[in-house]
Amino acid sequence: MTFTRPLAVIVLAAGQGTRMKSARHKVLHPVAGRPMLLHLLASVGELKPERRVVVVGAGRDQVERAVADRDVTIAVQEKQLGTGHAVAQAREALDGFVGDILILYGDVPMVRQQTMAAMLERLNRDDRLRAVVLGFRPADAAAYGRIIAGDDGIIQKMVEYKDADAVERAVTLCNSGLMAVRSTDLFALLERIGNDNAAGEYYLPDIIMLPGASSAVIEADAWEVAGVNSRAELAGVEALWQDRRRAEVMRDGVTLIAPETIFFSHDTVLGRDVVVEPNVVFGPGVTVADEVTIHAFSHMEGATIGKGAQVGPYARLRPGATIGSRAKVGNFVEIKNAEICQGAKVNHLSYVGDTRVGEGANVGAGTITCNYDGFRKHRTEIGAGAFIGSNSALVAPVNIGDGAIVAAGSVVTQDVPADALCLVRPPQKDKPGWAQQFRDKAQARKATE
Repeated sequence: MTFTRPLAVIVLAAGQGTRMKSARHKVLHPVAGRPMLLHLLASVGELKPERRVVVVGAGRDQVERAVADRDVTIAVQEKQLGTGHAVAQAREALDGFVGDILILYGDVPMVRQQTMAAMLERLNRDDRLRAVVLGFRPADAAAYGRIIAGDDGIIQKMVEYKDADAVERAVTLCNSGLMAVRSTDLFALLERIGNDNAAGEYYLPDIIMLPGASSAVIEADAWEVAGVNSRAELAGVEALWQDRRRAEVMRDGVTLIAPETIFFSHDTVLGRDVVVEPNVVFGPGVTVADEVTIHAFSHMEGATIGKGAQVGPYARLRPGATIGSRAKVGNFVEIKNAEICQGAKVNHLSYVGDTRVGEGANVGAGTITCNYDGFRKHRTEIGAGAFIGSNSALVAPVNIGDGAIVAAGSVVTQDVPADALCLVRPPQKDKPGWAQQFRDKAQARKATE
């Protein structure tokens, strides 16, 4: 989406976040596997802003590391003197910029880029507004600041809850804090506001009521501007995000047997006609092709799953796992940094790491690839059509040739040629009658004790 005027973004992230009871900066707590601040920057990135400024206070170093590769300028609010004072700290970073400015909050991560675009569109209509404020109507207005506006959306008054009278507190339209303002107006307006209020702070909304021009409000749904100040609110935003994502994937052709038990990450990609059984977790970096079935109680992260494959139940795919088309990863199987090629099967109770399992190969129950020697990782290559017998250990580095068979119970430490049989175990010996003799002697000893 493009606009005729340049765009800059100010993200306020200077709050102490004391209610989180955490050493981690509040805006870096994750929702769907991604820090809240990065959710917001990703959404606003769709609008192609020329400049991005994040205003921080405590925890500056953490935020700087999180945005180090994202073309973001850090501004610092040394003292917490209110939202108006926080925005003013971005002035130097925006020196020379002429255009529109979006003011966002790092702990309000779910605002959509379509909503931001609507704010900018309203700001640039012919009535030459001073600013556009994003309002919402929560189920419980509680202590939110109130917006009194006419039917045309023109704001008559904005007031913080602490300073509102009983009539104003009865208004249901609340201030989210998000705002769009022209760069030529913003910092001049901030110089005109004072801190004569109940908190002794410089309130950003006070610029709306300064004489000289009108401002308007547009509304968003309450879920979109849900903020996070505590662990409980973080869990609430996570639940909102997950509910919306579940609805999206089902609308796009995915079957969720028990939607409320499925958890997605921000970047999960699912094809059509995918079936996801109950209690499945998608960690970051998972891509699933069409017609895949994910059976119950499976956990995936950093994995790619090909068309028509089956995973689980109780499977774990770790980063670097690539499951080919029509391949099968079954019960209690863990795959890490390994490729399971087309039509291959790892059905039961196995660990496969740093490995390539060729097309059509079969890895028997209880097989493990011994990929770590205590210092380095090593690779195992299993050829196409190979058969690995149950309870085998493949000690890497090792190659199993195409079509080879490894007998059950083998500990393989050397390469196996194509189409060979590998036997690594002593020959079986049967002693007729030995078991009965053993039982008779044991019972006789017990009788004399």
